[in-house]
Amino acid sequence: EVQLVESGGGLVQPGGSLRLSCAASGFTFKYYYMSWFRRAPGKGLEWVLGINPSSTRTLNADSVKGRFAISRDNAKNTLYLQMNSLKPEDTALYYCARVILGTGVYDYWGQGTQVTVSS
Repeated sequence: EVQLVESGGGLVQPGGSLRLSCAASGFTFKYYYMSWFRRAPGKGLEWVLGINPSSTRTLNADSVKGRFAISRDNAKNTLYLQMNSLKPEDTALYYCARVILGTGVYDYWGQGTQVTVSS
């Protein structure tokens, strides 16, 4: 059974940092492109960052450029999201998701972890 389990969310002050983790199981993690998404209160789902299987290429949304970074440890089957210089508008439920090989379609999602940026 494919499972993606996010962790690491919480309450942080503006300007602070958090690192989210996404533990993958039930599939060969090192073969899949992975992404982070978020859903802010009252807004739609937003793609945030993506990373290819070998970590040689990452992509990010303009809204997080220079502040967030995606990485992975294929030996640990874990995806990471390092978030720095957090802003109140980064408050959201953050999800990791797996891409179906060769399609760009996301087929499995985690349950999400809440990040709240507030003083």
